[in-house]
Amino acid sequence: MTRTLVTGSAGRLGRSVVTALAQAGHEVIGVDVVPGTPEEAAHTLPADLTDLGEAYDVMAHFRPDVVVHLAAIATPFSRTEGHIFRTNTQLAFNVCEAAANTGVGRVVVASSPTVIGYGAPHGWAPRYLPIDEDHPAEPWNAYSLSKLVAEQTMAAFARNSETKFAAVRPCFVVAPEEWAGAPTQSGHTIAERLDRPEIAGVSLFNYIDARDASDMIGVLIERLWDLPSGEVFFAGAADALAREPLAELLPAVNPATAATAATLTGTSPAFSSAKAERMLGWTAKRDWRSELEIG
Repeated sequence: MTRTLVTGSAGRLGRSVVTALAQAGHEVIGVDVVPGTPEEAAHTLPADLTDLGEAYDVMAHFRPDVVVHLAAIATPFSRTEGHIFRTNTQLAFNVCEAAANTGVGRVVVASSPTVIGYGAPHGWAPRYLPIDEDHPAEPWNAYSLSKLVAEQTMAAFARNSETKFAAVRPCFVVAPEEWAGAPTQSGHTIAERLDRPEIAGVSLFNYIDARDASDMIGVLIERLWDLPSGEVFFAGAADALAREPLAELLPAVNPATAATAATLTGTSPAFSSAKAERMLGWTAKRDWRSELEIG
C-alpha cells in the first residue's frame, strides 16, 4: 500500500484529494493546521510546516512514499502581501527539503494558473490562446509570485535529488458543495460567475472540479516514476466556465484578448490540459453544465 502524505488536507482541493487517494487504496496522512481533513485519512496531524523542524519531524515520523503538497494561503490578497509570499514560499521549500532529505520517492507540488499573470491592474494579454505550459509566466502579486517560486523550488530539488518531483497548476477549483450553491473561493457562487461574466472573465473563465483535479494528481503519482523529474502540468476542465463561446466573450470583458481569442472555437477553454492528456492519459470528466444541474 502506498503511504501518501497530503499537506493542506482540510482545504478545498485537499479534501477531495484525500478522499480520492484513499478510495484508490492509498494510506493517506492528512496534515493541516485547521480541522476538516476527511475521515478517509488513516492519520491526521495539525503540523505547522512553515517550521522546517516540524516538516522534518512529520516526514521522519510517517515515512511517506509520496507527498502531495497543497498547503498554502490559497486566496490572493486574503492576508498581507508579505505574509502570503513568506508563508507559501517557506512551505514549498520546507516540504521539498524535508521530503528529499528523508527519502520520499515522489513529490507533487500544487502551483496555480495565476503565475501566467492574468488580472494585472495595468493590463495584461495572453501571448496566445489556449495557454499551455510554455506560455511565459508574469506574476504580479504576492500569491502568483509565491506559486512561481514554489515551481522553481520544486525544479531545483528535481535537479539535485533522487526524489521525483512534479508540479500541477489546477485551474479555479470548484468543490462538490459549490455546485449546489456554496460560495466559491472568490465569495461568489458558480451561478453568479456564469451570470456575471466580468467576475470569471478576470481569470479567463478557467475552472476544474476538485474531483477531477484529484483524479489527475492520482494519475500523476502513478506515472511519476516514468516521467522526467520537474515537469509542470495545467489541469483544467475541458470547457470554459461561460455560457457563450470565449471567442465572443473574452474580448467583451478583456479587449486586449481580441486577436488571440479568435483561435478558440465552441466551448473551448483558455487553458490547455493537452500536456496532461499526452503524458498522463488524463482528461477532466466533469463540466459545469452537468454538475450545476445535479447541484
